Amino acid sequence: MFPKLKKFFKNLGPGLITGAADDDPSGIATYSQTGAQFGYGMLWTAIFMLPFQAGVQEAAARIGAVTGRGIAANIKQIFGKKILYPVVFLLVVANTINIGADIGAMAAAADLIFPIGFIPFALVFTSIILLLEIFTSYKVYSKILKWSVVTLLAYPVTVFMINQPWKTVLAATFIPHLEFSFQFLFIITGVLGTTISPYMFFWQASTEVEEEKQAGFLKYDGRPWMNNQFMRNLRLDNFVGMLSSEIGTWAIILVAATVLNSHGITDIKTAADAARALEPLVNTFPNAGYLAKAIFAVGIMGLGFLSIPVLAGSAAYAVAETFNFKEGLNLKFKKAPGFYGIIIVSMLIGLLINFIGVDPTKALVYTAVINGVVAVPLIFVIAKIANDGSVLGQYKSGKLSNFLIGIAFTGLALAALGMLLSLALSFRA
Repeated sequence: MFPKLKKFFKNLGPGLITGAADDDPSGIATYSQTGAQFGYGMLWTAIFMLPFQAGVQEAAARIGAVTGRGIAANIKQIFGKKILYPVVFLLVVANTINIGADIGAMAAAADLIFPIGFIPFALVFTSIILLLEIFTSYKVYSKILKWSVVTLLAYPVTVFMINQPWKTVLAATFIPHLEFSFQFLFIITGVLGTTISPYMFFWQASTEVEEEKQAGFLKYDGRPWMNNQFMRNLRLDNFVGMLSSEIGTWAIILVAATVLNSHGITDIKTAADAARALEPLVNTFPNAGYLAKAIFAVGIMGLGFLSIPVLAGSAAYAVAETFNFKEGLNLKFKKAPGFYGIIIVSMLIGLLINFIGVDPTKALVYTAVINGVVAVPLIFVIAKIANDGSVLGQYKSGKLSNFLIGIAFTGLALAALGMLLSLALSFRA
């Protein structure tokens, strides 16, 4: 039993880390706002998005694993720089804003538990993440990130600390609730953009290549050694990661719906606001309020330590592949200064956002929506690469993969178009 379980967890890696990183502090803020604003009305999005999120991520992971190159390098080779440059530019901008919001959320969450000030926590967290990402080997750092996934359990635990109307919850989980209003379409585009997000495509593809380098799977021509068992492990890792992501999403929306929306709190600006609001409203058992707040805050910090390196790393992989820098967390700083320089700059700009009067949370909401819009053409590009037999050979996409990616593409496109249409109609009214 235990040897099999140990083997199962050993095979988990880039997919698990990517899935858990999807529930980053900014994502927690988006999902908390969703539950606070619409109650149980969007619980269904978690279960309905799972197969489509998994389908898109599996294609991105497969592209990286089979070609031995990240998404940016494949776009550059197949579609050229005219497609690549705007995609990478928007990715870097969105990721940097996201990093800033996540650093701020981590510091605010830590200050809820240990009230010594926002600034010290922001500086300490940024320094720790930079030191680990730059000076720790990929083998060690990937294990640190893997163990950070445990903090995702904070949200399912919080669910069971609160009395839930389970019949209502189960109905809302499986029966979609739809509205044609700007507010609804705006937030659902943000939820989709936070869940099926471009940075995840770039990170998972590039870290699949890192895993192959670590295992010595790259052949003399730069393409990896590959077999069906390797691909089965990749798909299992990917599915477990995306399942973890959606369980976390569902739990966060549910907690916000039960505790905040039912008490008339419909506007949450930050993930720390959501944690702070839990304390006076949770009364399942003595001291449950403080405990729920503390668990929620620990989850924010733990997932920040996981997601910020993913955001900075995905930007670094994309830029390095675009401009032919040496890249990879398996390399030391002096071997890949450009790659690590991008990580440092994006982290420092993200930190600075918290101190120059820019509201990172407001920027973040629009970033999530922009991600939802940008993901549409990027998913199309990934689908084209994944279907190209000259690139992926026998591992090109099959019917199920094409169906899932097609639905994800259509869903995101319709949500984005619906949001823009409802906005136009609201202006006319």
